Amino acid sequence: MPTDVIMPQMGESIVEGTITKWLKKPGDKVEKDEPLLEISTDKVDAEIPSPAAGVLREIKFPEGTTVEVNAVIAVLGDAGEVVPAAAAPQAQLAPPQVVVMPQMGESIFEGTITKWLKQPGDTVEKDEPLLEISTDKVDAEIPAPVSGVLVAVKAAEGETVQVNAVIALIGAAGSAVQSAAPAAAAASAAPAVAAFAPTPVQVPVERHGKLRSSPLVRRIARENGIDLQYVPGTGSQGRINKDDILRYIANPPKAAPAAAQAVSAAPQGLREETTPMTRMRAIIAERMLEAKRAIPHAHTVYKVDMTRVAQIRARERKGFEQRHGVKLTYMPFIAVAAVEALKKFPVVNASLEGQNIHYHASVNLGIAVALEWGLIVPTVRSADKASFVQVAQQIHDLAARARSKKLSPDEVGGSTFTLTNSGVFGGEFGTPIINQPESAILAIGGLRKEPVVLTDADGNDSIAIRSVQYYCLGFDHRLIDGADSGKFMSEFKSILENWDRPIS
Repeated sequence: MPTDVIMPQMGESIVEGTITKWLKKPGDKVEKDEPLLEISTDKVDAEIPSPAAGVLREIKFPEGTTVEVNAVIAVLGDAGEVVPAAAAPQAQLAPPQVVVMPQMGESIFEGTITKWLKQPGDTVEKDEPLLEISTDKVDAEIPAPVSGVLVAVKAAEGETVQVNAVIALIGAAGSAVQSAAPAAAAASAAPAVAAFAPTPVQVPVERHGKLRSSPLVRRIARENGIDLQYVPGTGSQGRINKDDILRYIANPPKAAPAAAQAVSAAPQGLREETTPMTRMRAIIAERMLEAKRAIPHAHTVYKVDMTRVAQIRARERKGFEQRHGVKLTYMPFIAVAAVEALKKFPVVNASLEGQNIHYHASVNLGIAVALEWGLIVPTVRSADKASFVQVAQQIHDLAARARSKKLSPDEVGGSTFTLTNSGVFGGEFGTPIINQPESAILAIGGLRKEPVVLTDADGNDSIAIRSVQYYCLGFDHRLIDGADSGKFMSEFKSILENWDRPIS
């Protein structure tokens, strides 16, 4: 004789419950009082025991359904009963896995989606790059958290999204693909010159009485960074059930897409066009303006004879690459010379904090890397404790991963002194803007051969062809005086011109 399994009343004021998990499937044998399913209510999450021994003949409601108290949710058959195949529900696909905007550092609260590497309907493998994002500190590729099919994209390219907000759904093979999000469609159709509509402001849902939800709903909201005051509830007295929160996650209110933010490169050739800044470009602009406003910049330029370094590099470059796996460039020579000079004159490696001077125990050397879409400054940590080879390898590795968007947040920022190669395109020298909260930055000019007057020990002059390079130190004049900058640059110049340090 069949036995009905009903939704129990888990308290006087409880009128419904949400089925969170079935512990048995049709055809399974069950014992009396054996856990049959899990439910969630306003007050408790609980396992529900089987009211009798027998076979689970039929499940009336799938996982995630909110059911009123006393409704029949399953039927048990007699022990030994064979459940016909037709009576057993077809295999249910697992609910889609949400992909959220990751937190790329402690102080990061949002990220901008710069490019989707997969489109709805595409198959993805776990850890395969799914999209690219840009934050205040880093550009990065975000891997897929699971294997499956990209069911839906919830945020468009160019859209800035809060950390932990849902940006995509990945389902099992065979899952139905949802139509493209309106924001994504608008982004793909946006013209080069964009007209932006005002961003809609969310308004809390009007409720009669207090906000009601189950522990399960509150957990889902917490995991997805959702404020429940904005989620409409369809349950009794406006209660938010699991269907409501999942519906909200699948179709969140959309901000107007900053579609053209995805434009990352300047237009080629001459034509009349207006494009919004990329996210990275806007951040760079803000930081540079802030640094110029806050810091009284001063600059000093030194001409350095790089002939000895050039000769050592020419002699050692082939063997160095064979031994260490990276090319021998001028940058590690310059970096090591800067670090040695900073150790001798630590005020240039210091930071101003209010009325205090913070002297750093290590030299964290920022290396400005030019990208096609902007500029980033990864950091060689504790460069003062690294060998020449280690500095060369770290600079090469950080620059390569910056250009391929493989840096992690802790590899960007935290520098105490920065090198920027403004001469890479042939310029004599640049006058750099300080990378806050640092107090100095060194710009590297172009390397070229020039006729130079040399004086021997007897005071005789001669003209020779030498490899020379101009270096410009930008410094915070509140902390560093002209004498300090001069002493630092003289030491830096002397180290390079009289190089006597091992390079391998």
